[in-house]
Amino acid sequence: MRYCNTLWSHPSIYVCVCVSEAARMVQKVLVTGGGGYIGSHCVVELIEAGYQPVVIDNFSNAVREGDVPESLKRIEKFLDTKIEFHELDLLDKPGLEKIFKKHSFYAVMHFAGLKAVGESVEQPLRYYRVNLTGTINLLEVMQAHGVHNLVFSSSATVYGDPQKLPIDEQHPAGGCTNPYGKTKFFIEEMIRDQCSAEKDWNAVLLRYFNPIGAHISGQIGEDPQGIPNNLLPYVAQVAIGRRKHLNVFGNDYNTVDGTGVRDYIHVVDLAKGHIAALRKLNDNCGCKVYNLGTGTGYSVLQMVKAMEKASGNEIAYKIAPRRNGDIASCYADPSLAEKELGWKADFGLERMCEDLWRWQSQNPTGFSNGNVV
Repeated sequence: MRYCNTLWSHPSIYVCVCVSEAARMVQKVLVTGGGGYIGSHCVVELIEAGYQPVVIDNFSNAVREGDVPESLKRIEKFLDTKIEFHELDLLDKPGLEKIFKKHSFYAVMHFAGLKAVGESVEQPLRYYRVNLTGTINLLEVMQAHGVHNLVFSSSATVYGDPQKLPIDEQHPAGGCTNPYGKTKFFIEEMIRDQCSAEKDWNAVLLRYFNPIGAHISGQIGEDPQGIPNNLLPYVAQVAIGRRKHLNVFGNDYNTVDGTGVRDYIHVVDLAKGHIAALRKLNDNCGCKVYNLGTGTGYSVLQMVKAMEKASGNEIAYKIAPRRNGDIASCYADPSLAEKELGWKADFGLERMCEDLWRWQSQNPTGFSNGNVV
């Protein structure tokens, strides 16, 4: 559809300028932590859905290529576009103010924050300072500039040890087993309170289960710095030869093969869930909470077998003692997101592993490979 704005007319002559609906309706979205794994995949989906992302990141979990994250450089190349980026830490409130003065944002997608469970146990004050203070700064600057739409990157860790399976959004939250999970829960509570206090605020809190996989191009994916904290990046690094073997922590759980069961979701499905959440904000929805998962649990050994199939390589593993705090099974009931957001995960386990392997095999050492293959 096109709109015509008549500039000058005559009974037999008229001049008009036609503006496409897409150009007229383009909405800017601030993406905090947009250089990281999930944030960068959401940047792709925002661009493809017709939004204009403006990205900020402090490089705590993004690989630098000059003045910008390597992930964004690659996105610019395979989408043939330009992405506005600012190096900024959310603890820098004056710097954040400058960004909001420069742009009129429709909404904010908030990914920025520290996210390693083990590290949060060792450094709780750092996690509270970075994650909570950074978010308070963001919310205050949003408030000051009249930006009242927010999509927040939360986590299934807010549920703690599951009291029932599958986990739906009515499951009690807040019984977190580590400071990282507590920061996610506390941020959720801050956002809820703000939405209650000011009725023109709208927020969607997305509780992720276990994101894996990569963009089909193989150009962006998960590139953990140091030893991976999550299962699938570790398995992929064993498959590519960067690590000798995988430690499987416990094989005596009450599961299909004795190893822990989790709900794995393709990162592109996860990113599409954020676009659905962004559209939900148009309904003046208040504060909403949704699980993003597949509803299907896979064991550690099932994931190992799936990655062996995708890579064509044997993946060595050793059984190790259980870790404190680990649970037998955790998987989502994602039906509310399907009902209210019109979203559901499309990609199954085979596709998740194929895309992960394409990323890992094209980028054996992650983004540090430098140029696009």
